[in-house]
Amino acid sequence: MTSVRRAAALLVASLLVLAVAAEAQAAGYRYWSFWDRSGDRWTYATQGPASERPDDGSVQGFRFAVSADSSDANRPRGAADFGSICAKTPAKAGTKRVALVLDFGTRADAPSGETPPATRTVCARVAPDASTAEALAEAAKPLRYDSNALLCAISGYPARGCGEQVAADEKPSGKQAAPKDDGPSLGLPLGIGVVAVLGGAAFWQARRRRNA
Repeated sequence: MTSVRRAAALLVASLLVLAVAAEAQAAGYRYWSFWDRSGDRWTYATQGPASERPDDGSVQGFRFAVSADSSDANRPRGAADFGSICAKTPAKAGTKRVALVLDFGTRADAPSGETPPATRTVCARVAPDASTAEALAEAAKPLRYDSNALLCAISGYPARGCGEQVAADEKPSGKQAAPKDDGPSLGLPLGIGVVAVLGGAAFWQARRRRNA
């Protein structure tokens, strides 16, 4: 292997190590997770709130927190009994009732400068074919979505941000976390760097062959 090829290989290896290290530092994302209640247990919803069409008497929950994926996500806290939540909302012909548990998370989960409201429950009375998103819009305005229809805020919380990545040293640990800068990810400049290194090595190798 020529010195140019060896140098290129070493640099590529170094860039890949940096990429793996950067990925390892990511703790997860700050976002609203969506849950279904079955009996006395919460299960991570398999559909988004815009697709889910709960039956009358359903209990569904939302939890704002920092988590890496569904297996790491925090469940909604507090009481989650349909009879209690909808006790003051009597059944009405041509409608259905959906009990919602809204857990705004902890101070450690909150974006910098924001304080989460207390967990609360609401009973939404909506049309029989309404989705969970429609029930939420009925009972917990204002909602905020991003351009990809990701739910960003319930009842105006949080005031800014939407599913931003949180670094490992920012993961909740008893103190308030701050959102990671929304700048370009490390992967893109690293990918460009690898292409440039390989292209340069090929150029110099071809030049050496021509001059031989």
